[in-house]
Amino acid sequence: MVLLATTLVACGGASSPEEAVRSQVAALQSAIEERSASAVAELLDEDFIGPQNMDRRAARQMTAALMLRHQRIGVITGPLDVQLQGEDRALVRARAALTGGEGSALLPDSAQAWRIESGWRLRGGTWRITSLTWTPALQ
Repeated sequence: MVLLATTLVACGGASSPEEAVRSQVAALQSAIEERSASAVAELLDEDFIGPQNMDRRAARQMTAALMLRHQRIGVITGPLDVQLQGEDRALVRARAALTGGEGSALLPDSAQAWRIESGWRLRGGTWRITSLTWTPALQ
């Protein structure tokens, strides 16, 4: 559940839509590291859909469970590929890994890196996640 916790951050200060999306991804990373599962519901779009038809509520529950299991969580990401799709949609691709404990143990125990693809929508002045998929990057 690599990039599925976040915090609500207004994008008003960003000078372009791409920078605003990048700002939200950075806020996502911070929220994961702060273990703020409640922030998931703040950023996930009301129409959010994840793997196996996961809805917004299920995503929040899964995030909370992950955070209960791990007292410390770190996020390591590669470069972001942000593709704007019109004025109010974006697609973000990245590779990421989560760390637990003192920053050396990868989550889950299988030590897997992930390919992440997320869809974003500008709603009410805030970019929100509409879709999220993750696949193992080392297969």
